Amino acid sequence: MLCLLRYLERDYLAHYRFSNIVLLRPSMSFMLIQTPNPLTLKDALPNFSKTTHIFLPINDCRNANQAEGGSHWSLLLVSIVDGVAFHYDSLNPANREEAITTTKKLGTLLGKQLQFLDLPDSPQQENSSDCGVFVCVQMKHLLLKKLMRADKEQKVSMSMGGKHIDASHGRKAMLEIIEGFRKEGESRRS
Repeated sequence: MLCLLRYLERDYLAHYRFSNIVLLRPSMSFMLIQTPNPLTLKDALPNFSKTTHIFLPINDCRNANQAEGGSHWSLLLVSIVDGVAFHYDSLNPANREEAITTTKKLGTLLGKQLQFLDLPDSPQQENSSDCGVFVCVQMKHLLLKKLMRADKEQKVSMSMGGKHIDASHGRKAMLEIIEGFRKEGESRRS
């Protein structure tokens, strides 16, 4: 997931300096959900004062001492400009409570109430192991096909209804990204 975030930031968001979209790292999302007072994280998190949208991977781990725990991932996309948090869960409603908690804590951090919308039309996985792939594919689709194609004043449907996700194709695409980073690292060392 981290490779995809770096890829999207470097190859897409970097070319749209005025996009004001934040792709929050899974560790930061985990820290937000685990912290009793989200205001104590203000200095550790990005400055959201000019941010329009935040993508947050959500994990179901409830043990604050086990950052790599949990068994399921979902995606929370917060539109700060609209005051809405859209939740995409490929095993709906598995991460609903975690996403609601994160929405409330992020609202406290932002100083504004956010409406939580669980999107039941999110594509559903067919097994118990594709959730991370679904989060990555949905994040890329929502960012590149919806948000970055919209005019500044245009309202965009954030529904993923009717979108089919091929997990096998998603895995292959992520492997290609990782391989690209590996080759880039090799060429820097030589």
